[in-house]
Amino acid sequence: MRTKFAVVVTAVALLAGVSGVKAHHSFSAEFDASKTFKFTGPVTKVEWMNPHTFFYIDVKDEKTGKVTNWAMEMGSPNGLMRNGWTRNSMKIGDVVTVEGSMAKDGSPTGNARTVMLAGKRLFAGSSQGVTP
Repeated sequence: MRTKFAVVVTAVALLAGVSGVKAHHSFSAEFDASKTFKFTGPVTKVEWMNPHTFFYIDVKDEKTGKVTNWAMEMGSPNGLMRNGWTRNSMKIGDVVTVEGSMAKDGSPTGNARTVMLAGKRLFAGSSQGVTP
């Protein structure tokens, strides 16, 4: 009975570990380095979590006036903290300017390389490996 329990616990632990690994990806698997952007807009949401921190901004199309909510991927919380970020660096309502690369699938998702926040240019921990 004890052996069966140990096997079940081990299997559950392995499966839980695999799902976390599956979520991580390389830059080139999801983003196109040749399709760069520079967007400015207010922050609508911040998700400070592993393996990547995300924040969302509303970007207004200058031609159509349509507003689209863009998801911006940054590095891990640990990597961001090493570059001067804290959980409170970016708040909902802050207007930021983001530079980075667009998602390959055409979705409103970007990999942020730099973020201009309160007059400071911060490295966003991009998985592209290019620093400002």
